Amino acid sequence: MRKYTEDEKFMKEAIRQAKKAEAIGDVPIGCVIVSDGRIIARGYNKRNRNKTVLAHAELLAMSKACRKAGDWRLEDCTMYITLEPCQMCAGAIVQARIPRVVIGSMNPKAGCGGSILNLLQMKEFNHQVEVTRGVLEEECSEMLSAFFRKLRQKKKEKKAEVSEQ
Repeated sequence: MRKYTEDEKFMKEAIRQAKKAEAIGDVPIGCVIVSDGRIIARGYNKRNRNKTVLAHAELLAMSKACRKAGDWRLEDCTMYITLEPCQMCAGAIVQARIPRVVIGSMNPKAGCGGSILNLLQMKEFNHQVEVTRGVLEEECSEMLSAFFRKLRQKKKEKKAEVSEQ
């Protein structure tokens, strides 16, 4: 059995968080924040459940990490996220001064960690983030693809039911 790297070990925990989101019917995105080799905060997507655009995995995890750290700055932390952050989350990561972000899967439709924009590494900002991409990428990507396949299938079945009536 192959030994996981530290990045893979923490990304596995982010994937576990993503599966919690899927279990409640939300898009499976998970996040963990690590300081001194220990997870200090976890988060998973709860937008649908909480009915708010602000319930992204990263924002929920950062809120917990800030409470634990007793500061809004997370300067000694690494964030592990299963999907490349959106513009809102990338901005919050920069604001929190998180020095490093590890991304599982890239998001070509809304990603702001290198796909559409790279808000995490803009020289114009007062903080740039070290970014590692593609950690357990296949597993992260397949989890999202499977979720959306199931969602499309449910919509198709619902449409068929309505047309039969």
